[in-house]
Amino acid sequence: MQVEHIIPTGTDNFPIDTRTAIIQKAWEGYDDSKKIKKIEDISAMVSTNRVFRVTFDDNDIVIAKLSYFGKYEYFKEDHRIIHSLCNNLLYPFENLLSKSLLKNNRVYTYRYKQGKIDAWVVFYNPTRVFERLPRRLDENHIRHLGQQIGKFHKACARAKNVLPKASKTLRTDIYALLHELQTNEKQFGSAMQADFLKYHCDLFLKNRSKYNMNSFEIIPVFIDWNIGNFSIYPNQDLYSRWDYDWFRMSYRVLDFYFLSRVVSDAGDRTVFSYLIDPLMEDRFVTFLEEYHKVNPLTANEIRFMRETYRFFILNYVIKNGKFFFAPQYAKKLQAEAFEIYLPSVDRDFNAEKIIETLKLR
Repeated sequence: MQVEHIIPTGTDNFPIDTRTAIIQKAWEGYDDSKKIKKIEDISAMVSTNRVFRVTFDDNDIVIAKLSYFGKYEYFKEDHRIIHSLCNNLLYPFENLLSKSLLKNNRVYTYRYKQGKIDAWVVFYNPTRVFERLPRRLDENHIRHLGQQIGKFHKACARAKNVLPKASKTLRTDIYALLHELQTNEKQFGSAMQADFLKYHCDLFLKNRSKYNMNSFEIIPVFIDWNIGNFSIYPNQDLYSRWDYDWFRMSYRVLDFYFLSRVVSDAGDRTVFSYLIDPLMEDRFVTFLEEYHKVNPLTANEIRFMRETYRFFILNYVIKNGKFFFAPQYAKKLQAEAFEIYLPSVDRDFNAEKIIETLKLR
């Protein structure tokens, strides 16, 4: 049977038909007895990653993710950890995460390498979606979300000891950026801009030693908590969570910047930026107050939020931005990183205000 390809035209590193051919090859490696009828691109078109709905002759459906962002080894490692987390999260989060398809009791991933193309695929069961939070949250939403994330982080912390080991750390990512700056600084702009980035990398490495970080737990974190990546029950409890682009094993405070954007006064916006301002809004402090009631924070973790924001801009916007974001977003965000985001890190974040409100002194 002729497979129907439904793919919107878009900017990409290789032809549209190649993407669907890779999905077909990936599925054939998984189960060639089940024939594909239709492949639809359902991507949000913000990143270079692509998400497809794959429909079979019998009308069964799976979701396929095609990626060439980062390294295949990290992609495979992350999905192995996420699968283990799925199986070890206890009630009420035992069905929260999207589950990958297994083959021979392992998460099935497929790597396609030909010429300059190096891409990889993973398949998921379709995610059930209940209700979405409104674009702008009211105080009740903010307080309930704070409690839910606090409980979810506790559940992830309880599972951390039985998860596979991870190879990525904040330091290895920053050292990788420093290496790129040493070997090919022109890709980041002028010599002055490269020096500016080196300064912030060095500052991150210096400051992270200040906060007794040996006491910080390392847990699974998903980082990209925008309201398009999760759904809720009618009572506002977390129902489902998907999109694992920035998953890693790290400190729970890495999740807080995106959560501050979810609860911000501006709310969810089509045109987005990564300003530091949401971290200082009273609405985010309200979120943290509720989080702290169920999963207590420390003063040093609050102080380290400055560095997690700095890390986010350096790693995800500067180092990986041109590979991850669609070109129109990458160019805008990287320009803003130099002009707005990085200059604001040490000027506009006041940890002591939050520490005082949470009575952590």
